[in-house]
Amino acid sequence: LFYSEGPSVVTKLKERGHRVFLDLKLHDIPNTVRRAMSVLGRLGIDMTNVHAAGTSEMMRAALEGLSSGSAGDRPLLLAVTQLTSTAPQALREELLIDVPMEQTVMSYAENAARSGLDGVVCSPLEAEAVHGRCGKSFLTVTPGIRFAGTDAGDQKRIMTPEKARLAGSDYIVVGRPVTASDDPAAAYVRCLSEFLG
Repeated sequence: LFYSEGPSVVTKLKERGHRVFLDLKLHDIPNTVRRAMSVLGRLGIDMTNVHAAGTSEMMRAALEGLSSGSAGDRPLLLAVTQLTSTAPQALREELLIDVPMEQTVMSYAENAARSGLDGVVCSPLEAEAVHGRCGKSFLTVTPGIRFAGTDAGDQKRIMTPEKARLAGSDYIVVGRPVTASDDPAAAYVRCLSEFLG
């Protein structure tokens, strides 16, 4: 949506009273990310993210840029650990990370916490462990949410909204189960009901 409509869509959503998670997953050299975040911080967003693989230096630069660009309260800043579409085999064979998925996610989460970020984007399978390692106030935002009995699509590490809540997810990210539904409004209500219990 941001790529097709540009920054004006954020302004329109904010004018309607919505909170906005700008999920751009920045990953670049620290200076570029710092400058980009200073611009994004002026949009009035509530939450945004970077890739933890960009290193602690890049995450600190992102936080600095976001803080300098924000008028008033700074948006929450998260680090993406490993995408929920990444299978353990791809982690080893394509990304050449030869440690288990959970260990990789925990290391990235700890780097994000030490860098001053507010939390991470991780699979709901890892939410409880992240809280155990980084504290209950360190946010876990979890994509890979699917309704029971539905197609996982390209997602590899998934949970239902209810199981994600029970696993400790603070927020869930739900795309196609709502947007590709024949009745998106009903799917949204179902998702909310299952997650909130």
